[in-house]
Amino acid sequence: MTAWDIKPQGVQGQLKTVGGNAGELQKALDALIAAMAQAAQAAGTAVPGSTSGMSPQGPLAPGAAPAPGQAFLSSKKAMGPVAAALGQYLEQRKPEFTSMYERIEACILGAAKATNEYLEGDLEHAKAAQDAARAVNLQALREQPGGAK
Repeated sequence: MTAWDIKPQGVQGQLKTVGGNAGELQKALDALIAAMAQAAQAAGTAVPGSTSGMSPQGPLAPGAAPAPGQAFLSSKKAMGPVAAALGQYLEQRKPEFTSMYERIEACILGAAKATNEYLEGDLEHAKAAQDAARAVNLQALREQPGGAK
């Protein structure tokens, strides 16, 4: 291999761009989830007239109290088939959303690490070249008449 042509400032600029785009993707996914939650809420239930909640026996009559021990059920909103389907869709897509995030993160971190390793290698090569040049100069001085011993 003859030489590398990596410009760390260019890599840094690209990583900032990718990071910014990843942030926009996160905003879009958050907006998607919020919109689907609103759609699920607006879709209503499969039980006619039910919007506030359901007891184990069905919708509560206006002003009616839930059966003893069942208060926690009445505080939940009734969920219809559309809301359930949207919930299932998001649950099935969650691994894909997570995978997108993890891949982007791995790419950014990998590129940054590779660039840092490249810079470290450059520094090591420069030091080796300087050490070799110093050794050659000392040897040349020793070989000159009246040179250092």
